[in-house]
Formats: sequence, C-alpha cells, structure tokens
Amino acid sequence: MGGRERTVLWVAILASFVAFLDGSIVNVALPAIARDLGGGLTTQQWVLDGYLLTLGSLILLAGSLSDVFGRVRILRIGLLFFGVASLLCAAAPSGTVLVIARLLQGAAAALLVPSSLSLITATFDEGPRARAIGQWTAWTGTAFVAGPLLGGLLVDTVSWRLVFAINILPIAATLLLLSRLRDPGRSGSRTPLDIPGALLAAFGLAGTVFALIIQGGWGWDSPVVYLPFTVGLLLLALLIRRERSTPHPMMPLHLFRERNFGIGNLSTAAFYAGISLGTFIIPVFLQEAAGFTAFAAGMATIPLTLMSLVFSALFGTLSGKYGPRLFMSAGPVLAGAGFLLMLAAADPLDYWWQILPGVVVFGLGLAVTVAPLTAAVLGAVTPAQSGIGSAINNAVSRVAGLLAIASLGLVTGPVLDHGAFHRVVLLAALLMFVSGIVSALGISNTRHAAAPPIPPEATAACHDRVIPD
Repeated sequence: MGGRERTVLWVAILASFVAFLDGSIVNVALPAIARDLGGGLTTQQWVLDGYLLTLGSLILLAGSLSDVFGRVRILRIGLLFFGVASLLCAAAPSGTVLVIARLLQGAAAALLVPSSLSLITATFDEGPRARAIGQWTAWTGTAFVAGPLLGGLLVDTVSWRLVFAINILPIAATLLLLSRLRDPGRSGSRTPLDIPGALLAAFGLAGTVFALIIQGGWGWDSPVVYLPFTVGLLLLALLIRRERSTPHPMMPLHLFRERNFGIGNLSTAAFYAGISLGTFIIPVFLQEAAGFTAFAAGMATIPLTLMSLVFSALFGTLSGKYGPRLFMSAGPVLAGAGFLLMLAAADPLDYWWQILPGVVVFGLGLAVTVAPLTAAVLGAVTPAQSGIGSAINNAVSRVAGLLAIASLGLVTGPVLDHGAFHRVVLLAALLMFVSGIVSALGISNTRHAAAPPIPPEATAACHDRVIPD
C-alpha cells in the first residue's frame, strides 16, 4: 500500500468514525440534555430526529454530489460543517438551538460516509479495495462500542456538552490528512442532481415528524398539528410521483419491482423502527426511571454491539450457504422475544435478571438478521445498481427510525415510567415480529449460479445504521 493509498484509507476511517461515533454516543446523554435545557421527552426526540431528518433526506444525494463536485471537496465540506455544527451543539443555550445544530450535523453526516467509501473505491484496485474496505469496517466498528461508554463517562464526569465538542479532535486530524489529497480532473458525464426530490423528501418528512412529536401537547384537532402532518404526507406523495417520472431520480422506484429488494426494504423498515425504539428507550429508561448513571446505562447496552461484532460474519456466511429467508425470518422474531423478556422490568429494577437477558437475546437477533438482510437486498440488483441500492436501504432504515422516535409520545404518554417502558418494548417486539413475518412470506432464496458478487463498498454503505454488518 503506497503513501497516497494509506492516506486515503485513514481519511475514510476517521471521517466515517466521526459520524458513527455521533450516532452511538448521544443516546446516553439525552436525559442530561433534557435536565439542562428542559423540554422532557420532546427535547430528547428532537435531538435524535433532527439529526436523522436531514441525514435520511440527503443521503440519497451524497453519491451524486461527489460525482459532480469531487470526493475530496465534498468530504472536506462535510467535515467542516460537521465540526461547526458540533461546536454549536456543545454551546447550545436552549433546546431550539441544539435541534437546529443537530439538523446541520445530520446534513453534514450525509456527506461523510458515502464520500469516504467512494474515495476508497476510486483509489484502490479491485483486490486491494476489498481489503481496504475490510479495514475500514473493522476500525469504524469500534465507534459503536466506544460511543456509549465514552458518552456516559463524559456526561457523568464533565458535561453532556463534551459529547459534541469531542468531535473536533478527529475532524481536525482528518482535515490535516485530507489536505494532502486532490480531486482528479473530471471527465465524462456527471450524474444530474435530483434537488427537487431531495427538497420534497426533506419537507415531507419534516412536516410529518413535527406533527407526530408535538401532538402530545396540542392534540390532533389543532391546526398546528394536522396542517403540517397533511402537507407533509402530500409532499411525500408528490415525491413518489416525481421519482416515477423524472429521468434521473435519486430513488429509482423500478428497483422495488425486484422481489427481494422490495420485500427486503419493507422488512428493513419494520426491523429498524423496532431497533430505534429499543436503543432509544433502554438507556433513557435506565437513567430516568431506574436511577442509573449515564456510564452505567451505556454499559448496559454494550452487549447489543458485542453480539453483532462477534456473530454477524458467521450468520452472513450461513446466509450465503442456505439463503437469507430463514435468517431474516428467525432473527427478527428472536430480537422481538428479547424485547418481550424486558416486560419483566419492575420497580425496584433488577438489571441482571429483568433487562440483561432481553438485551442479549435482542443482540443475538440483530446478529442473525443484519448481514443476511443486507445481502438479500443488494443481491437483488445488479452490481452497477448496488451503490444506489445500498443508499436506498440505508435511507429506509434511517427514515423508519426517524418516524418511530417521532411517534414515541403516542406510546409513552407524558411520563416515562415502568408502564411506558413496557408499552414501548411491546411495540418494538411487534415491529420485529412483523419484519420476520414479511421476510418469511416474501423473501426468496432463489439465486442464480452466475450471479456476480456484491461489491464490498455497497455492503459497507449499509454499515452506519445502528450496528455494523
């Protein structure tokens, strides 16, 4: 590996690590943020959903932006904006300012991971590329382990504000390395940008999410709720209409006609909605209702990531041998059973007997499901389409999580007590069961013997959701 290749690899690792760390570090800080800035559950929902809103809306455009403006330039812009937004989060005097900063962070994060992977793809030849992406996956996967522990430690010993400010260190190192790289001259045709589609997605999701979060205080009969909700749904309908007719859509709908792609993304939506509810409610409940410290709450969820890191490759291999349907059917059911075990939570809480068994079973269900799901979805499209296919699958999982968190107030009510926790984990279990049933009924194991392998960069693009593949 030459000097430039080594620099590219470390730029890609550090840039993606920033986004992955932010996605895993914030959950344990939510109760502290709400105590400091006020707003209760609504503030906590917006801190997560502000980030997911712009990330989910813009991630489909990221590849096209790199094609048009250059990978190094887009990566530099993403890092600079992410750094500025992180400082604004750290200094936020109110919940409103924090949410605005999180919106900016999500928009910047949408540029980081796709641009990092495209930089590796453009630099390395086919054989070394697979090895480089394997190193990228291994290093960035540590963010999922480090995030909850580091976040809890910073919240307990210093302040939740340092959870955001700490991003400046890896960003500065990445920008220093990035200064050694230049974009090559552009030649040939460039992918047109679907700006109207991105705007319809962003404002459509914003309207529906806004209504779902504030309905608890205003009620559905208030025009402050039903008007943005209605407009949001209308804009999303217009998005679907546009993507069907425009010659250069950011989300080619014809891909959904492929059986495993369409069914796989439907299963993804239910599966990641359940994951988002679980990974949100567990650390928040343990702190607010059970009196855990932020660090202890972070430790409590580490088994989820460890189970995935240890077993995902095994179940990915088994899926390649026996087909994905069994694993995409059984895995979500197993994860749902883990949530049902958490219904044993009572006051006083005994984490070791009432929560940990469910967390472990939940984590095993994730490990069984994620790699086969990714392989089934990407294996349904051609290698040339795998880049946009992985971006769509990533966006589906993000938007599913966004809407699940936005709807949380409908389930918990005004107080996050043991009863509210039971309702949320029950809903998460039901979503997991729906995902398993959809996969059992719709996923096909049929695979052509001559089917080309899935490009490693396409699989890696699905790596930054909740757990590594």
